[in-house]
Parts: sequence; C-alpha cells; structure tokens
Amino acid sequence: MAEDQFDVLVIGGGPGGYVAAIRAAQLGLKTACIESRGKLGGTCLNVGCIPSKALLQSSESYHHALHKAEALGLTYEKVGFDLKKIHEHKTKVVGQLTDGVEYLFKKNKVTYLKGFGSFVEPGKVKVKSDSDEKVYSAKNVIIATGSAPVELPSAPFDGKTVVDSTGALDFDKVPKHLVVIGGGVIGLELGSVWARLGAKVSVVEAADTILPMMDKDVIRAMKKSLGKEGLEFYEKTKFVELKKKGRSTVVVCDKAGEAVELSCDKVLVAVGRRAYSEGLGLDAVGIETERGKIPVNDRFQTKVDGVWAIGDVIDGPMLAHKAEEEGVACAEFIANKHGHVNYFAIPNVVYTWPEVASVGMTEQECKEKGLEVKIGKVPFSANGRAKCLGETDGFVKIIADKRTDRMVGAHIVGPNASELIGELAIGAEYSASAEDIGRSVHAHPTLSETIKEAALAVDKMSLNA
Repeated sequence: MAEDQFDVLVIGGGPGGYVAAIRAAQLGLKTACIESRGKLGGTCLNVGCIPSKALLQSSESYHHALHKAEALGLTYEKVGFDLKKIHEHKTKVVGQLTDGVEYLFKKNKVTYLKGFGSFVEPGKVKVKSDSDEKVYSAKNVIIATGSAPVELPSAPFDGKTVVDSTGALDFDKVPKHLVVIGGGVIGLELGSVWARLGAKVSVVEAADTILPMMDKDVIRAMKKSLGKEGLEFYEKTKFVELKKKGRSTVVVCDKAGEAVELSCDKVLVAVGRRAYSEGLGLDAVGIETERGKIPVNDRFQTKVDGVWAIGDVIDGPMLAHKAEEEGVACAEFIANKHGHVNYFAIPNVVYTWPEVASVGMTEQECKEKGLEVKIGKVPFSANGRAKCLGETDGFVKIIADKRTDRMVGAHIVGPNASELIGELAIGAEYSASAEDIGRSVHAHPTLSETIKEAALAVDKMSLNA
C-alpha cells in the first residue's frame, strides 16, 4: 500500500477520533488521524474537560482551606491563591496529556497528519496545513470533528467581555461579577470556579430550573449546595440582549414579562454546543446534515459506503467518554468485529462540589414511560467515611423496576460522585438488580457503602441509614 493510502483515515483528533485511530491500528489496519488544532486531544484535552477540571481542583482546594479545613482541626496563618500559577498548573496538565496522545500514536503506529481535513471525493481526503496541501486515499474515513460552543446573535463572542467556555478558562483576573447565560453543566462548573475564587456569579436559565435534564432530587440538592458557594440563580429567565453602561456590561433578561438587568464585567455564554460539520466537503460525497449533525445507522455508517461518523457530530449526548466508546466500536465494525455501545449505561457527571453523577433514567422519565419503580435513597450524612471527610452533603438514589428489581436509574450528589458512579454504570451494563448491588461486599469505611445502603433501601432493608 502506498504511503499516502490508508485503510482508515480519521478526521479529528479528539477523544473519539484518537481512540478510534488507536483501536483501528491495534486491529491491524493502516491508520492515520488528521487534526487541525496543532495538538491532539480535541476540545476535551485542550480547552474543555481537562483544563476545566484543573481549575475546579485548584479552586476547590482553596475553598476547602477557607471554609472547611478548620472543622478538621486545621488552621492556616494565611490562605491565598496565585491565579498565574493556577493557570500554569492547568497548562502543564494539558501539555502532558496531549503529548501523551502523540506518544500513543507512535506506540501504535498511527500516522499523525497536521492540518484541516476535507473530502475531495469518496475515498479521498485533502489535508491542508499552513505550509502545504496533500490528498490522501482511504478505504474508510471516520468523521470525528466534535462540536463547538453555540454563539448567540445578540451576544457575540468578543474574547474579552463576552466569552465562550474556552475564554472562561483563561481570565487573567477574577471577575467582580460574572453572568453565566445557561444553567447547564458547563455554566455551573465554570461558574463554580470563579465563585470559589471570589467572583459574584449569577446564572441565567430560560428553563424552569438549572440542570433541567437531571433528576428532581438532584436539582433540589444542587441549588442548595451551589447557593452556599454564592451562585445566584435566575430561572425561567430569558436572555434578551447586552447593553453597555460605562465600563460595565448589562445583561438584559425577561422574566415573565418583567425586565431583569444584571450589570457585570464578564459574560459567559454557555447555552450548549453544536456539531462541527462545516467545511468538511460533505457535499463532495453526497452527505447532508440534519441540524448540523451527520446521520448514521447503529454501526456508525453514513449513507455513503466507507464513510463513518462518531462523537459530538452525530446524535446523542456530547460526552467525551461516549465519543471514545463509539470510536472503539466503529473501528471494530470496520475490522469486521463486533462493536458495542450501551447508551443506557453511559454516565453523566457535573464536576461541581458536591459532584453530581447519574446513569440510566430519572424518576420523572420512569413515570413518563409508565414504569412502576421502587426507590432507595440514603444521605451521605449516614456514612462514616463522609463524616470523617467533613463532606456529608448529598445522597445516593437508586431506582429499580418494581416488577424485576432491575436497576433502571442511579443518581449521586456528593463527594467523589464521579468516581462512585462507575460501579453503578457497570451495574447498568450487566442489568444488575438492586439486590445484586446490595448484597455485594463494600469495604468499610468507604463512601461506596452509601451505594450499598441505597440498594438495600430499595426494599427498605438498609442497615446503617
């Protein structure tokens, strides 16, 4: 096979794309991955999941020292932070991980093509960089171009005052008043970062509540916890426009016909993300998008032979781990193996503090489907390890089918919820019953015992709560 011909060519080096490329190479397919950013890892590693979690960790550590350490018997002569060093830590982590992906490409013999990829015709993709342009041939092309922040016409990004999630990662000083338009995951996470570091944070949400897709008990708990951090919420409040007033920006909103005006120095627009499918030359291969997304079948095939798509650019939740699993499965389908993604078992996480994590259905969704359920709910205040940590806010809630006892949903608000949800995701994958989880031995004392207790509580058999 010629050097510029491949079995698999992946457009996009984010979590879905780079994982698809590595898996394809592991399966013996000659593989290349195209990335225009200049660094592998996509939005997630460069300007999304990873840098935001670095900021969240730094700000949470500072907040803990200020507000929680004394209860554990710890005192400090002076508590402060250096924003420049916080950003340096974030940048260092990002660099280590993006360099790590490049190493994995070398290890697995994946060819890394730097530039912007677009179709010339079926089976041929042009890669354009600053210095040259070249066409590569491939039997299979996987589109894994991810997504981009949604921009509001009445609040265009200027990179200074009005920013997207990327801009909110790089403020050179703590805002006096940050207005977040959008009460979803991204808005709450980044709002939490700056609130902990001293900013006044106001969250504007057009829906009835923040986190509208979450379980009602989760929403109630998170409003209370985030309120303690200083976040204020304007729910059922529609953003209208921005106005300038001296050096300040005024966010004009409408709440039930009444004007609400919030004067601030920074605005974060976090109203969602859109599939990134522009400029790919899809018309050259006869692919039409639906609301920007690329239609695929249950094997990630588009209507064009040899063209596949995964991740944020297709339907489904825009999650890095969802894209990764689709990348693995897609590569396996191309290699004539049996790919598998169980969407029911994909967890969702909000990395505020306390954290939120869930898998499966909410209680409301069960009711809408007419499913009779039984529910076990146990607070972290009943858990020994949580008391030792001084982190007793939140709960574990397990929802089981009343007829079969199969777990159909699980929701955690509390310390390290992002780590704890893994056990329940495995339970969802293997159709575990509440009894299965409740009878599993959990080490003592651990936060995970709350999962066991919640599973036992489904049948009112909890032992320690």
